[in-house]
Amino acid sequence: MLVQQHTIKKAVTMSGVGLHTGVQTTMTFKPAPEHYGIRFRRVDMGGAPEIPADVDHVLDVARGTTIGIGDARVHTVEHVLAAIVGLQIDNIIIDLDNIEPPIADGSAKPFVDMLLDAGIQEQEAPKDYLIIDQTIRYQNEEKGVDIVALPTDDFRLTVMVDYHNPALGSQHTGLFSLEKEFVTEFASARTFCFLHEVEVLYDQGLIKGGNIDNAIVIVDRDLSDEELRKLTKKLGISHSVILGNSGVLNDRKLHYRNEPARHKLVDLMGDLALIGAPLKAQILAARPGHASNIEFARKVRKLYQQKKLVKKYQHEKKEGVIFDINAIHRILPHRYPFLLVDKIIDFQLDERVVGVKNVTLNEPFFAGHFPGQPIMPGVMIIEALAQAGGILMLNGLDNPGNKLVYFMSINNVKFRRPVVPGDQLILDVEMVSRRSKFIQIRGKAYVDGNLVAEGEFSAAIVDRENGQPKSLENSSSTSDISAHTNSSNS
Repeated sequence: MLVQQHTIKKAVTMSGVGLHTGVQTTMTFKPAPEHYGIRFRRVDMGGAPEIPADVDHVLDVARGTTIGIGDARVHTVEHVLAAIVGLQIDNIIIDLDNIEPPIADGSAKPFVDMLLDAGIQEQEAPKDYLIIDQTIRYQNEEKGVDIVALPTDDFRLTVMVDYHNPALGSQHTGLFSLEKEFVTEFASARTFCFLHEVEVLYDQGLIKGGNIDNAIVIVDRDLSDEELRKLTKKLGISHSVILGNSGVLNDRKLHYRNEPARHKLVDLMGDLALIGAPLKAQILAARPGHASNIEFARKVRKLYQQKKLVKKYQHEKKEGVIFDINAIHRILPHRYPFLLVDKIIDFQLDERVVGVKNVTLNEPFFAGHFPGQPIMPGVMIIEALAQAGGILMLNGLDNPGNKLVYFMSINNVKFRRPVVPGDQLILDVEMVSRRSKFIQIRGKAYVDGNLVAEGEFSAAIVDRENGQPKSLENSSSTSDISAHTNSSNS
């Protein structure tokens, strides 16, 4: 697999009709700088809004993947994206003067040919691979979908399709080398549908630009000549259409015996491009579709974002540690004597964090709480949980050092047993909800596996202003809350 990032050498343009919307579109691929990523640009709209190609901008998955931002949308992006990632291009601009790319012949090959004509340009920055080091799985038992990512040192895809339809049967295929196989073995695999779906899709406002020249229609039911004539008239097809004997409408010759399975692999490649990073992983997919592909891509993208955050703050990799004390200093604004988290040992983006606080006799509060019988104040345990919870707010914050967390309420606080010097607090905090700058978390503190304290927190994230926090009505800082909690619970 390639090491450096790549773009294209020059702009290339094509025009054509969109598969589902039927609109006429001119599309231009343009070079982009390092770390730019893949972005679609609607040049027909004011300001030429850009839409990053990632799952955070997916709006619809009905018979294709639609992305958008604000009023700007682009339908059916998967074939274009498959061509881009299949050629291992990292940075590119796709200009469109309408809402959907041309469907061309229903495969990714016309876009591959365009990009090869433009030429591939190596850039200086290294690729930012997402290396899968754990099993990631998505299942939909109702639809029989199962997609798994497994660790490996390159990129491989295996797809199995089985629609429980004798007209198609069961098919499988696999890609094991992007460089050797994508262009010659997969790019030309065309989109397909079943004959019984055609009229339904048309009545749903889809496939307005579809015809038997840009899609394979699999014959899965008998139609009389009169029924076939009415269907072709409704779809605006002027030339003759026959059911044929091959199982494909008009007896169109397949490019490959398992062309439908190969096209499903191409669709999956395009949808996985929305993770936003090239993968080193083995992907096994049974009965994939756009909806399941995107849900799987969301799970993988969350892992990618988490790894980026860890890499940003944790400069030295340590066994069993996600964030050490130096990383915590980069994340949290607290300092001695009020920093109460020593390390983070588990971190699941937007879901859960587990921190550690080693309790020693050197803690300043032991001098007065209580002389001769040192006990950690309950309020300090709650504060430690709150600080660990601050790590959960990393996602979406560009400069966490410029933010403060004000706690608005603490509820259902319970203290189960005393915490004394020599104890090690395990701080387990999970996200309950997050809305813009307001969050709810639930925390539990353990010593030797025994629950010692728990509570529920509501907080707001506020900006520092000239080194000082902006005011927030009806809220208290962690230290203010701590004072109130201390008076009643320690």
